[in-house]
Amino acid sequence: MKAIYVSLLAAAGLLINGAAQADEALAKAKNCMTCHQIATKVVGPAYKDVAKKYAGDKAAEGKLAEKIQKGGSGAWGTVPMPPNNVTPDEAKKLAHWVLSLK
Repeated sequence: MKAIYVSLLAAAGLLINGAAQADEALAKAKNCMTCHQIATKVVGPAYKDVAKKYAGDKAAEGKLAEKIQKGGSGAWGTVPMPPNNVTPDEAKKLAHWVLSLK
């Protein structure tokens, strides 16, 4: 029984890791990584810094998804983030992924 439980946990980990890699690939495909990196500030903040800033904010995913689609400025300085060519579903996936990078 213990072996089955360990196998199920391992499979779940692979599924989660696979989804995270797919969302990182989406960020690369949509050119998000031109201005953002996971752990390093570039033009915009590092994704881990975004996750840290919004930790515990239950509305963060929706706010970030909207900002990804529409762009914005002021939250991280004076450099504006332009609107991105993403669908609402893609924006939600990207926001969820960014917030998972703790």
